Amino acid sequence: MVDPIVVIKNAIAALMLPPGSLLLLLTIGLLFWRRKPRLALGLIAAATLLLYLLATPGLAYALLRQLEPAPITPAALDSVAAIVVLGGGKRVPAPDSGLNEAMNNATLTRVHYGARLARSSGKPLLVTGGKPKGGVAEAQLMADALRSDYGIAPRWVESASRNTEENAEFSARLLPAGQRRIALVTQAWHMPRAERIFTQAGFTVIPAATDYASEEQSVVLRWLPDAEALARSDRALHELLGLLWYRLRGR
Repeated sequence: MVDPIVVIKNAIAALMLPPGSLLLLLTIGLLFWRRKPRLALGLIAAATLLLYLLATPGLAYALLRQLEPAPITPAALDSVAAIVVLGGGKRVPAPDSGLNEAMNNATLTRVHYGARLARSSGKPLLVTGGKPKGGVAEAQLMADALRSDYGIAPRWVESASRNTEENAEFSARLLPAGQRRIALVTQAWHMPRAERIFTQAGFTVIPAATDYASEEQSVVLRWLPDAEALARSDRALHELLGLLWYRLRGR
């Protein structure tokens, strides 16, 4: 069963971020078309311009680069006590896996990078991710993949969390006080918010970011609209708004 809180949060985000926010702006413009045509035209023009800009690979890359930290170094990895890999969602159904559920591409990328770091450093792994939309916990899917595909058994499996804040809170209950210096694995664009949350939960965080944004090499294609670029802009704005929200809350 899908957690109602997750539904509410995702619905609010859908209205605040593109393309939902731009469709809302466009709708407001159309509603004012007869009574205030100049205002309506301005709103429609603004929605159209923003949709174009946010759908360009050039702007999407620029937004993501504002969030991405430097890659982890071997020396920094050697200094940590554990590697914590965050869940990033799952696919339902997943007919290609032979199961009803499987890790989505974001989670798969994190697991792959976490396994690579664990092999190179010998540090123990913690995987964290619950089941906010029901079914099998993300952490369980991650642990199963680590064992079957990489021959690595995570030392800790945290499978109750519903979001990044709970990832940090519940992981803190599993890791002993002397093992709170961690390499945190997540997408590069997600790292600033995740690092902030885990630091506030009592961890010393060494960012181990993966899945960095790729820049469009063609100058022409860089400024032509693209559906995937709009999705990347949405991710970046979601993280930037999240960081702003934490600052407003004094966190």
